[in-house]
Amino acid sequence: MAKGFEMEGTVKVINEVQTFASGFSKREFVIEVEDGKFPQMVKFECLKEKTTLIDDYSIGDSVKVYFDIRGNEYNGRYFVNLNAWKLEKPGGGGAPANDGYADQSGPPSHLSEPPADYGSAQGAPSDDDIPF
Repeated sequence: MAKGFEMEGTVKVINEVQTFASGFSKREFVIEVEDGKFPQMVKFECLKEKTTLIDDYSIGDSVKVYFDIRGNEYNGRYFVNLNAWKLEKPGGGGAPANDGYADQSGPPSHLSEPPADYGSAQGAPSDDDIPF
């Protein structure tokens, strides 16, 4: 599933970087996407060294997000994450943010996989706990 996707919208939320005991880090942000009468709020996450991608943006800025879709199962529950790997100003007028992967045509697959001990970094999970 190395296919990349893209979406344009307006930055609504930028969260702080979360770092776990294992050393794994992630940062979430939300963009608003126009969809008729009811705009959609879409949450993305940046993993590891990609947590700085959103640093050059502020609430209200337009952004084009390049991402991949990752799904997993944990304790019989299924989750989908949208992992951003490149951001740029829409319209082609601005230069893309420095993502370190300008010469590659798709998302870096190693950024989409959390470490094996990712769920255990938060203590012993109960049956209802999710790993993130």
